[in-house]
Amino acid sequence: MNDYYADLGVARDASPEDIKRAYRRSARKLHPDVNSSPEAEEQFKKVSQAYDVLSDAEKRRAFDMGSDPYAGAAAGFGQGFSFSDIMDAFFGGQGAGAGGGPRSRRSRGQDALLRLDIDLADAVFGAEKELTVDTAVECGTCHGEGMQPGTSTRTCDVCAGRGEIQQVQRSFLGNVMTSRPCMTCQGFGQLITDPCYECSGDGRVRTRRTLTLKVPAGVDTGTRIQLAGQGEVGHGAGPAGDLYVEVAVRRHPVFQRRGDDLHATIEVPMTAAALGATLAMDTFDGSRDLDIARGTQSGDTITLRGLGVTHLRGGGRGDIVVHTIVHTPTRLDAAQEDLLRSLATMRGEERPQGHVANPSEGTLFGKLRDAFKQPR
Repeated sequence: MNDYYADLGVARDASPEDIKRAYRRSARKLHPDVNSSPEAEEQFKKVSQAYDVLSDAEKRRAFDMGSDPYAGAAAGFGQGFSFSDIMDAFFGGQGAGAGGGPRSRRSRGQDALLRLDIDLADAVFGAEKELTVDTAVECGTCHGEGMQPGTSTRTCDVCAGRGEIQQVQRSFLGNVMTSRPCMTCQGFGQLITDPCYECSGDGRVRTRRTLTLKVPAGVDTGTRIQLAGQGEVGHGAGPAGDLYVEVAVRRHPVFQRRGDDLHATIEVPMTAAALGATLAMDTFDGSRDLDIARGTQSGDTITLRGLGVTHLRGGGRGDIVVHTIVHTPTRLDAAQEDLLRSLATMRGEERPQGHVANPSEGTLFGKLRDAFKQPR
């Protein structure tokens, strides 16, 4: 029996990565494109055959137990016949994992998921972002076939190309026939004798590519954008899966988003709150005037219509809601204190009488609580 470990030059406990590296190293030296000697061609076939067995977990396990997939013997098969196999066959099933014939090497690729961090301004108006994707693409050497150019597959000697093995077992129910995928060819019916040295027979290689993503206006943290056909290419150059981009909006130093409205808090001097004023406020649409009405109280709100986040579905935008906090001075010089005392005298507030406010009257704490009790 062949010693595939010796042919590939690896130890019997070699890892899959060690086996792949050893094959690529040998293939680059022995491939007919770079070495035309007859000895190199024969050695290349042995190395490719060894890699085909040792790179497949099931084939390697069978070889370690004394079965050689390339010797045409079916030793090692037919074991592990379970009660579930009997019941499947008795009621018309084909046994666990049977495919009813050879499987196709061509399959759809897996979907992929990426996270994209964006600024709040990008969520308000939308943006274009460059994405770097590390994914599987079709091998340019074998074009997804998994074998060296100019070579072909060989019909599996064990299953004769059917991709499955039929077995007859005696049980208390009588003779039962089951079908299982062929372990030698993994159910494909064909064996790749000369795996592509670039993709190691997978038909795909990993690479990085750049995509331009249009982020629609109105997205929020948790929004997923689907890019059809931009995921991993499937085995055998099968159709690519989809790429999903999950958006995460960074925290903004001024605005908090609730729905499509943007909330902010502004601190107003006591005199401006009493007399009224017009303040400038920076928004995503530039500077806007913020009118502070006479007698503004802490907890009052001022709304700037249509300057919030664009609605993700449908036209229009949300609002900017500004919450006011009236700032009471904590340090007064003598002249300022005299002025306030004079004002208190004029208003009859030398000895103010406090009272406990009813919550329904809308106290400062109630207004602030109501304004910020909603989740972000």
